[in-house]
Amino acid sequence: MHEQAAGEARRAGADQDGAGRGVPAVRPGGDAGYLGSGSTIRTRIALVYGGAFLVLGTVLLLVVNLLVLAGTDDETDAIVARAHGLADGAGSGVTNGVAVVEAYELGDDISRAAAEQMLMWSALALLGMACCAVVVGWWTAGRVLRPVHEMTARAARLSERNLHDRIAVTGPDDELKELGDTIDALLGRLETAFDSQRRFIANASHELRTPLATQRAAIQVGLADSCDVRQVLLDANRRSERLIDGLLLLARSERGLAEREDVRLGELAEEEWADAEVVADGGVVRGSRVLLGQLVRNLVANAVAYNVPDGTVGVRAEGGVLTVTNTGPVVPPDEVAGLFEPFRRGEGRDRMGPGAGLGLSIVRSIAEAHGGRVRAVARGAGEGGGLVVTVTLPVSAAAAVTGTASP
Repeated sequence: MHEQAAGEARRAGADQDGAGRGVPAVRPGGDAGYLGSGSTIRTRIALVYGGAFLVLGTVLLLVVNLLVLAGTDDETDAIVARAHGLADGAGSGVTNGVAVVEAYELGDDISRAAAEQMLMWSALALLGMACCAVVVGWWTAGRVLRPVHEMTARAARLSERNLHDRIAVTGPDDELKELGDTIDALLGRLETAFDSQRRFIANASHELRTPLATQRAAIQVGLADSCDVRQVLLDANRRSERLIDGLLLLARSERGLAEREDVRLGELAEEEWADAEVVADGGVVRGSRVLLGQLVRNLVANAVAYNVPDGTVGVRAEGGVLTVTNTGPVVPPDEVAGLFEPFRRGEGRDRMGPGAGLGLSIVRSIAEAHGGRVRAVARGAGEGGGLVVTVTLPVSAAAAVTGTASP
């Protein structure tokens, strides 16, 4: 039960954004098609609305103009025919024939001019109405999508620390109300999963450490100091404890930060690993001093463990950037990313050694919990081999101005 809930919570946490580690904001738009990826749903609705109006209006305009043109020609012919009849009654001759021809030509000119004027003014009116249709479509889309924007803003403010909040969409019982209720139900399940994970982490330390401590005491008391099996069992017991500590720390860092304080990264690096060569300035970051200390310890311990005899380890802290370099075996560039996965260990390290393969995984998790990132670059043989691991953390703006930080 605890493992299932914790796994669900971790999967939910993996979808969180890097900055707020919260529920991801929903970006309306999706696939924008021919309008480009930057267009919004509101823009597309307005353009589609205006385009549909323009196409249908053009068809209507053509049909009306063709019908009017045909009707005008018929009426003109009828008028000319009546005029021709009157002319025949008054007399006949070449003069009357010429007049009739001129009347027909004049009627055609009038019909053509009327059709052109009607087409021109109808086209202008159609363009104007199409623009109005776009404006109406924009306004209508804004009204329809307003609840979506409200849901997006509320969802963006959610994180694992306030999953008890709900979007709580109000209004008619329509599709948007159903969407909001579905998201609220999802948040309820996430809240249950996170609570289960927190309870698991709180109880796991005692439940897992107690039998190991009992085993260690039994080994130390029950077996003589000179017994070879005694040392093997004690080493296995200590590896189990370190593995449990690493897993619990990894789970804790993935939960995010409940409290933050200003921490001088350079001073912390010097405190955590006095034997390393540390170059530091007064840069201040904001986060958990305990977790940041563990980040430094894991980085330097990893650099020492995967080193060569008489190799070097360098630590540099500048602002919110912590860089740890070491000499060591050459790591293929395509294998660097895999070193941050749990239980992955590089070349040159005994599989039965004291580590558990969680060092860099914990480093990445702690960095992401602080809104930062970690990057590793393999050095070539000409540079001494090894890795250059860079952790970038947000700098505390307030501390940078006041120059204060926690001791």
